[in-house]
Amino acid sequence: MTTAISLAVVSGLVLGAGLWLVLVRLPFMRQPSFAQRIEPQLRSVVRQSRLLHDADGPEVLFGPLERILRAMTVDAVRWLGRFNIGTAALTARLQQAGQRHTALDFRAGQLIWAAAGFILAVVAALLSAAGGRLNLPLALLGAVALPAAAFVIKDYLLSVRIKRRERRIIAEFPSLAELMALAVSAGESATGALERVCRSSRGELAGEFGQVLAQTRSGIPLGQALTGLSQRSRVVPLVRFVDGVIVAIERGTPLADVLRAQAQDVRDTAKRELMESAGRNEIAMMVPLVFGVLPLTIIFAVFPGLALLRLGF
Repeated sequence: MTTAISLAVVSGLVLGAGLWLVLVRLPFMRQPSFAQRIEPQLRSVVRQSRLLHDADGPEVLFGPLERILRAMTVDAVRWLGRFNIGTAALTARLQQAGQRHTALDFRAGQLIWAAAGFILAVVAALLSAAGGRLNLPLALLGAVALPAAAFVIKDYLLSVRIKRRERRIIAEFPSLAELMALAVSAGESATGALERVCRSSRGELAGEFGQVLAQTRSGIPLGQALTGLSQRSRVVPLVRFVDGVIVAIERGTPLADVLRAQAQDVRDTAKRELMESAGRNEIAMMVPLVFGVLPLTIIFAVFPGLALLRLGF
C-alpha cells in the first residue's frame, strides 16, 4: 500500500467518523427523555446565572474536543455495556421482551448465530478459491465481520422485540385500565378486578396481569407483585399505573378514579405522539416533492421552450 493510498484511507476514516458524529448528534437522533424534559421545571432556584458557570471544569484539558470525545466514549460504553458477561442486564431485557429464555440460552443463541456467520464466510471463501478469484484480505475480513455482525444482529432483534412489545402494552393499557375501573366501581377488590381482566382479555398486558395474579395466589402481597410487574416491563405509563394502584391501596383512596385517570393519561400521550408523528411525516413528504416532483415539473415546463429556441436558431 503506497503512501497516497494510506493517506486516502486515513482521510476517509476521519471524514466518515466526523459525518457519523454529526449524524448521531442531530436533535432527531438524540431525543430527550422524560426526566430531561421536566428537569428545568424541577431544578432548584439558583441566584447565580448558569451562564457564569464553568462548563468545562478544571479537569478538561482540551476544551470542546474533550467534551466531544467524552460524549462519544459515554455512548460507546453504554452500547458495549449491553454485551457484558454479566447476566443481570440481559435478564432484565429478556423479561422486557416477554421471553422465558435464560441469559445463558440467549448467549448460546448468539454464539450459534456467530458460528453460522463464520461458516458462511468460510464457504464463500472456498467457493471463491475454487473459482480462482480468492481475495485473501477480503476473506479474512469476512471471517471476522460476519460472525460479529451475526452476534450484534441477534441483540438488535431482541431490542426490536422489546420495542414492539412495549407498543402493544401501551395500546392495550387504556382498555384494561377502564375495565379494571369498571370492576372496582361495581364493588370488586383490586385482586378481583385483576382476575376479571385476565379472564376476559388476551394480550401482552393481560399476560403480565395473569402473572401478578398467580403471584398473589401463591402468597405474595399484591403491592410486591405489582412492583415486580413494573420492574419487569419498565414501561413508563405502566410504572405510573402501578405506583398509583399501590398508593390507592395503602392509603384507601378511590381506586376507580386512579385507574380512569391513568387510562386517560395514556390516551392523551398516544394522541400527542400521533400528532408528533404526523408532523414528522408531513415534513418527510416534502423531500420527494422538492427533489422528485418539482424538478420533473420544471423540466416539462422549460423543455418545450428550449426546443423552440433551438429550432429558431
